[in-house]
Amino acid sequence: MVSYITKSKSVITLSKEKYLRLKQEAEAYRIMVAKVFELPLRDQVDAVIADFKATDLYTKEFLMDLKDGLNKSSYSKKYANKTH
Repeated sequence: MVSYITKSKSVITLSKEKYLRLKQEAEAYRIMVAKVFELPLRDQVDAVIADFKATDLYTKEFLMDLKDGLNKSSYSKKYANKTH
């Protein structure tokens, strides 16, 4: 098998075919990672608060603090108008 990669101190040379394949794989990886780590919750803040409230596990103060925090967060800016 012929190796198309040569290596010097700080330079690696490879064939255009190998480069294009690696570039395509890197882009596919970036797309996959973006989807895997995408925030799964996209409910409006009020819907999130209602879900927490329905459990009867949280105090009114906690729910108010949660709502305030979500409204001030990037979550609200990014997902406030996107629902399932």
